[in-house]
Amino acid sequence: MSGTALIVVTHLLGSGHLVRAAHLARALARGGFAVTLASGGMKLRPMEGEPFAFVQLPPVRTEGVDFRTLLDEGGRAVEPERMAARTAALEELTTQLRPDVVITEHFPFGRRQLADEFLAAIAAAKAINTKVRILSSVRDVLVTPKPARIVEAQERIARLFDAVLVHGEEDFLPLDRSWPVDARLQSKLHYTGYLADAPITEAALDHGEILVSGGGSAAALPLFELSLQAAQLGPSAWRWRVLVGRGVSEEAFQRLAAGAPGPIVVERARPDFPALLAGCALSISQAGYNTVLDLVAARRPAIVVPFDAGAETEQAIRAEALERAGLALCLRLSGAQPLTAEALVRAIETRIGRAVPVGGPCPDDGGRAVAAVKLLLDERR
Repeated sequence: MSGTALIVVTHLLGSGHLVRAAHLARALARGGFAVTLASGGMKLRPMEGEPFAFVQLPPVRTEGVDFRTLLDEGGRAVEPERMAARTAALEELTTQLRPDVVITEHFPFGRRQLADEFLAAIAAAKAINTKVRILSSVRDVLVTPKPARIVEAQERIARLFDAVLVHGEEDFLPLDRSWPVDARLQSKLHYTGYLADAPITEAALDHGEILVSGGGSAAALPLFELSLQAAQLGPSAWRWRVLVGRGVSEEAFQRLAAGAPGPIVVERARPDFPALLAGCALSISQAGYNTVLDLVAARRPAIVVPFDAGAETEQAIRAEALERAGLALCLRLSGAQPLTAEALVRAIETRIGRAVPVGGPCPDDGGRAVAAVKLLLDERR
């Protein structure tokens, strides 16, 4: 046994943070760790049968890009009692586990509204095990907050954290493209590669569809609506499939399905999405972390339309990196020339059937992340 690991995550809008944390938990379990994953976001699917223990905290979520207001399952603002219960549960869990390593997903670079519970878990771990390693786990691109928030995060990293696992490739998209990296932070960065399960490799699945997807949240609704308009304008020979995430309400889903022209398939997101992607004629999607990894693995012609509402820049930075590498065409819903259905049809005509060059980030099954964690644990002895 390599040790005991506790991963703490709360996904608020989509599901990407939890998906990535689960990838890391599986990799650590394969590496010999006893792993517990504590999730404070909404329940997504059953976690039975996983190689790690799963603990569900009283869940919270957000609506749209308002990350300051936390909501419960019914859409009501969370009560202080729920937040206190979450903190107490994390403290108790940490004390019981006596972890050798605690990994906080996204904190302290984000999730500052949940700082009390993350800090409580870290304090409990340090109180019961003076040699515990505290790590932050982040994606390749971060949303840069106000300068005062950056200072706060940098101070917490310097004072509390032994290392930062960056789930990306430095030569493809370095962290300093989205977050200021000083010498102190640079010394703590460990690039692990893009974290994903084993990719679909069957190339003979060609079903010739234009596949539209939008991750797990409702943020892709404008893209879905625009795609349905484009389907009405495009050639009748094009076949379309629109995969709608579980974060989209049933009412909105039924509205999309009712407005779909002709033979267009509108259905809920499916677990075989990577296989559908591997055989599509063209993919139209946002540019979330996990979607982009599926795109790179599938090597299919792609159009990416990043979610950029409010002050969100994460997906735009990643989408632009894909376009520079020749792996996708990046279009925007906002800005000086917002995307129209007519422009989307023209873009599809230029991309469909086009060869995708070799290159870009290579998905990693977590081996590099596990090696980094083991090295950090060895250094403490």
